[in-house]
Amino acid sequence: MTNTKAKKSPVTLIGLGPMGQAMAGALLEAGYELTVWNRTKAKAEALAERGAAVADSPAEALRAGGPVLLSLTEHAVMYRVLEGAESDLKGRTILNLGSDTPAASRAAAAWAEGHGARYVTGGVMSPAPGIGSSSVFSFYSGDRAAFEENKALLEVLTATDFRGEDPGLAQVYYQILLDLFWTTMTGYLHALAVARAEGVPVGTITPYLIEGNDMAMFFEGTSAAVAEGRFPGDEDRISMDAASMEHVVQTSRDAGVDTALPEAVLSLFRRGLDAGFAESSFARLVTLMDAEG
Repeated sequence: MTNTKAKKSPVTLIGLGPMGQAMAGALLEAGYELTVWNRTKAKAEALAERGAAVADSPAEALRAGGPVLLSLTEHAVMYRVLEGAESDLKGRTILNLGSDTPAASRAAAAWAEGHGARYVTGGVMSPAPGIGSSSVFSFYSGDRAAFEENKALLEVLTATDFRGEDPGLAQVYYQILLDLFWTTMTGYLHALAVARAEGVPVGTITPYLIEGNDMAMFFEGTSAAVAEGRFPGDEDRISMDAASMEHVVQTSRDAGVDTALPEAVLSLFRRGLDAGFAESSFARLVTLMDAEG
């Protein structure tokens, strides 16, 4: 079905994986004059039926006008995709919503600016199904004026949170949240594996895993301790925590479950004991992870 809403300003979208498809759909629904490009052209067919223009090359997509949204796996893909089209970057605004490291984002910004483009880094804190909802958000950083000029466009996709003019900063926040997400979810899977090995149905243990872990309380208390640099050991001590983790590892081993994950955690507790932190609280372990220098 062709979008019949009044057309807004033009925008280009490069990359039509699941996230790019969701972004394209939201932009078409909002009435933007959308041009798309994807290496596999067949992925654009349904969007063309809805009114998107399909470019034959990245250079053609860049020349379509308006800001350029990138939804690519990583920044290295951006260089490959735009190779040969660098002259078409001059005067354009690049809104890169792909994931990569902060250092890679800073290098990408310098590369784009070297070709005469303005550059904004994004970090989308939502899977593809959440695109188009203001209940999820994305981090942004880089060229402030470019962000402000395109804020309404970006808010079609998610709520926005501009963190500063350092183009790496959006990915700093993004990767920190993913650090927590993936380590937490991996621990969750391990807990389910132990439950399954011990004959506890997943449906039975899940409410206990949710209700028995008020992580917000633990996060707030731990953040306060780290910010203040105080680890008194009055509520927990690393010696106790290490003993508890020993039991987790042994329970996993007895159940025949892979122990690599809990053993990695136990290894950190043991490093704390070796460093003389036995009577300090758990939060002091952060000092073993801090960047050197």
